Amino acid sequence: QVQLVESGGGSVQAGDSLRLSCAASGLTFSEYAMGWFRQVPGNDREFVAVISWSGRTTFYADSVKGRFTISRDNAKDTVILQMNNLKVEDTAVYYCAARLGRQAAAQATDIGTIHYWGQGTQVTVSS
Repeated sequence: QVQLVESGGGSVQAGDSLRLSCAASGLTFSEYAMGWFRQVPGNDREFVAVISWSGRTTFYADSVKGRFTISRDNAKDTVILQMNNLKVEDTAVYYCAARLGRQAAAQATDIGTIHYWGQGTQVTVSS
């Protein structure tokens, strides 16, 4: 049974930082591109960042480029989203995502291709 468990969400002020973690189990972690998506109630879930199996390739949504960094530790089956200079508009539920394939990083930016999801963690940024 595949599980993706997010942690690290919370309530912060604009300009602060948060570090989200996603612990994966039940899958061969190094076979998957890993990513983060977010969703505001009433809106579609949107792409935030993705990282290839090796960690050498990353993609970011334009809205978070230069502020967020995605990384992974294949020895610990963990993917991290470091979020700096948070803005009010970053408020959302953040979901960890996994897509099978060592060449799948680009495809993993497409929500329709994701194989597994975490349960989500709330991030609230206030002004």
